[in-house]
Amino acid sequence: MITHNQSATFPKSSVNPHGRIVGQGDFTYRVNTQWAKLDTLKNPVENCHDLAIDSQGRIILVTDNTANNFIIFNKDGEFIDAWGTEYPGAHAIKIVNENGEDFIYVVDSGWIVNKNWDGKSTEAWESPFNKVIAQSGFISKLTIDGKLIFTLGHPQTLDVYTPDMPFRPTDIAIAPNGDLYVTDGYGSDFVLQYDSQGRFIRCWGGHENKNDNLNLKNTHGIAIDLRIPNDPHLIISSRAEQSLKLFEMNGDYRSTIDVAGAYIGGPKFSKEHFFAPVCWSHIDNTNAQDSGFISIFNKENKVIANLGGTQPKYIDGKLQPMQSSWDVFQHCHGICIDDEDNLYVGQWNSHHALPYKLERI
Repeated sequence: MITHNQSATFPKSSVNPHGRIVGQGDFTYRVNTQWAKLDTLKNPVENCHDLAIDSQGRIILVTDNTANNFIIFNKDGEFIDAWGTEYPGAHAIKIVNENGEDFIYVVDSGWIVNKNWDGKSTEAWESPFNKVIAQSGFISKLTIDGKLIFTLGHPQTLDVYTPDMPFRPTDIAIAPNGDLYVTDGYGSDFVLQYDSQGRFIRCWGGHENKNDNLNLKNTHGIAIDLRIPNDPHLIISSRAEQSLKLFEMNGDYRSTIDVAGAYIGGPKFSKEHFFAPVCWSHIDNTNAQDSGFISIFNKENKVIANLGGTQPKYIDGKLQPMQSSWDVFQHCHGICIDDEDNLYVGQWNSHHALPYKLERI
């Protein structure tokens, strides 16, 4: 079903990228903008913030439209179900399987629709008349059908933050032992570690360290790298620094991956590679609107392809600035990867765009 808002989902070129081939080298994909078959009058979306795949192979989209925070599709894009009204700032979703049962972790960043919106302001974040305004965020663990198990709230209740420190989390990673790692990327930029029962263990990061390696700025995403046996570690985006930073599981700093030109989110792993959404390209000394793409990294953490972006180039081992090709995406925000190596892409601030499917060639 063609949606009522689909004509407004395309990037700056105003050309529908449906059927376009994107990528470089061994990583090329055909863009399917018509994958999601959804009547958006019945099941509206605001921002397609993130996607995940459950053990049944269903793709679950999380959106910050409280008519239905969770929208479920099959791999062909057919609508299955929708539910959830409790997450006005829904921002990230992870699905884990525990003893044969799927569970959802949803991250709410704390943004709510403003009842005093002036009808025009959408990026005046400090204005009381902006479309959305900030409150404290939270993380919830749910059953696969949406029943609440527990919630993690503002760390002031743990005597970790002071009450004046904002907590607006952006992402979560779940370790093999069940430990939870939360990025506070719209709040105070710390990473908080909890055990599987939600009991606080430690935190690190922030953006006021004298050692820049320890700083995180707009830490937007997080994932656990399990590609090397017996060497699990964290890869965490420091989006405002255009970098990904590697930490031990206890928070000790390891190294930094420079991603020049890319305001990058957290990784999604597939075999020996990982994929990361880029919300903006850095152009004319700013994060340019409608300039997203997706970067693919090899096992050495080098960029080997950009989907909807320029071909990566290294000179003397240094990655040269990357940017959007301007003809596929607006603001890439969340991705997931199926068992046939296809990608599903959600976008933020893209005129209510539904997810695209990138079909591996």
